[in-house]
Amino acid sequence: MKRKSVLIIGIGRFGRHMAKKLSELGNEVMIVDQSESRVSDLLPFVASAQIGDCTNLDVLKSLGITNFDICFVCIGSNFQSAIEITYQLKELGAHYVISKANRELHEKFLLRNGADEVVYPEKESAIKTAIRTSAHLVFDYIELTPDYSIVEIPTLESWVGRTINQVGIRNSYKITILATKKGEHISPLPGAKHIFKAEEHLIIAGEKNDLEKLFKKF
Repeated sequence: MKRKSVLIIGIGRFGRHMAKKLSELGNEVMIVDQSESRVSDLLPFVASAQIGDCTNLDVLKSLGITNFDICFVCIGSNFQSAIEITYQLKELGAHYVISKANRELHEKFLLRNGADEVVYPEKESAIKTAIRTSAHLVFDYIELTPDYSIVEIPTLESWVGRTINQVGIRNSYKITILATKKGEHISPLPGAKHIFKAEEHLIIAGEKNDLEKLFKKF
């Protein structure tokens, strides 16, 4: 994995988790927040940190925006500030800006004001939880696009003892099996002759409509 240089503006709960995880993954992370205590708490985990108000253009200029591969705007409490900072980052030549939204209206305004991507943690968490609880045998769910997802499911009883080819996964269900999982062991891209086993989980990808049809078979 290529090491990236990342700027995170705003160290609330979301920004804090992002900073720690990105650092853990080997990226060079710089954080900026107006709160000295928030910045100090993360000093052991990040490459550099600064206390400052990023709605101030001079503060943003001092950070050397073009040196970062990705800039995160993780301000949740002041939407006007999030818009201003997102806009100014792009004006200063930011390569890629990811901004946090708290509601759908915010998402639209951030995209119109320069954000290359918008994350909506509350919405994404709600969708994932709703799907997992509605289809109680879905163990994990990742939305790749509004129409395409990856899910982890158990093997259907009717598939056990049969091969992928015999079940007709692509023709009958219009899904792709990316991997099989037994405990913590994952075997990627099983072949057409793979025999389904009762104790294994399947990591599959497909369009949401096709996945929802499959869920109803549990």
